[in-house]
Amino acid sequence: MNIKDRKILIVDDESEILNFLYKSFDKEGFMRIFKASCIREAEKIIRNNQPDLFILDIMLPDGDGLDFFREIKRTSDVPVIFLTAKDEDSDKLIGLGLGADDYITKPFIVKELIFRAQAVLRRSYHEQVSNDIIINLGNIKINMGENLVYHGENAVSLTAKERAILIKLYDKKNMVVTVDALSEAVWGDEPEGYEQSLMMHISRLRSKIEEVPSNPKYLITMKGIGYKLLIE
Repeated sequence: MNIKDRKILIVDDESEILNFLYKSFDKEGFMRIFKASCIREAEKIIRNNQPDLFILDIMLPDGDGLDFFREIKRTSDVPVIFLTAKDEDSDKLIGLGLGADDYITKPFIVKELIFRAQAVLRRSYHEQVSNDIIINLGNIKINMGENLVYHGENAVSLTAKERAILIKLYDKKNMVVTVDALSEAVWGDEPEGYEQSLMMHISRLRSKIEEVPSNPKYLITMKGIGYKLLIE
């Protein structure tokens, strides 16, 4: 699994920071981002989605982030990055002593947080980022490591959502993948309402991977069900 397909839960009671981080991770291509402003909201998301990484503020309106982390660690080994406005060594030692994977003090550069999150995900799940996947579709070659579609010497890049769709289709190559399954791969575990958007992304993907997009040979619509990627 691509690390950008991992589920990230951001918990912070400052709405501006929360929304900014959500949009920043989305812009970087992370596909499954969840946000909560308090422990109660976070607990609901955890029950329904089982995140792969927590980005957790220490000071929350309905409890202490460190205590919440202790509860998480009783049943899960999910990695955690702490956020805090307090630059105190005692808090840092407590947080890392509990098993936190990293710690960053506000204010911070969002790019640094994203880099740290990527590092924690790679370290925690021991994964490569699909660098070894090459898809050949007739005269068209797709290099997932480079995130490029080659038409001879010419190349065009995939967007994050196109890449997520293609990875899901390739994982189930020559089989039908339902609209719901594709929507979940792109937008998370609540895929309802994304059918039209999915159709738009499929159309754009065809324009990149098909020799004749209006008459596709590889990315096939299964009417009323979903899509299929045909690989010889």
